[in-house]
Amino acid sequence: MQSITIRHLEPADIPQVHALYSEPQAYSDTLQIPFQPVAAWEKRLDGSRPGIVCLVAIQDDQVVGQLGLEVFQSPRRRHVATFGMGVKSSARGAGVGTALVAAAIETCEKWMNVSRIEVEVYTDNQAAISLYQKHGFMVEGTCRNYAIRDGRYVSAHLMARVMT
Repeated sequence: MQSITIRHLEPADIPQVHALYSEPQAYSDTLQIPFQPVAAWEKRLDGSRPGIVCLVAIQDDQVVGQLGLEVFQSPRRRHVATFGMGVKSSARGAGVGTALVAAAIETCEKWMNVSRIEVEVYTDNQAAISLYQKHGFMVEGTCRNYAIRDGRYVSAHLMARVMT
C-alpha cells in the first residue's frame, strides 16, 4: 500500500468523493444525506466560492478521504475556518484523517491567516473526537439534539483549535 498524498480536489475526483459519502458510515458520521446524485456533489465541489479549499487524500490512485475547508468571509470572522471531512470505510484507522487534518491546519495557519479552526462532531464519534484532540482541538460546548441520524436526534460537540 502506497503512502497517503494530500492534494486539492480535481473535477475527475468527484465520482470517487460521491462514492465515499455514499457509504453508510460516511453519511452517518457527517451531515450528508444518503442517495445524493453525483450532480449534487459536482455543484457542492465546483470551487467557485471564495474561501473554500477542498482537499482529497489519495492512496493507490484512489480517493480515500476528503476534507472541505471554509474560511469565513465576514470581516469580523475572517480569522476563522471550519471544516467537514469523510474517510472511506476501508481506509479508516490508517492515518488518512490525520493527514487531512494536518494539511488543513497547515493551510489555515501558514497560508490563510486563520488563527481559529472550528469543527462540529457527533458526541458518539470517539474516533473523530480523539483525532481532533490529537491536533489541539478542544471541546468548547455541546449541542443537544443537534441533527437527526437514522430517525433519532444526536448531539454534537463544538470543538476548536486556537492558535496561540
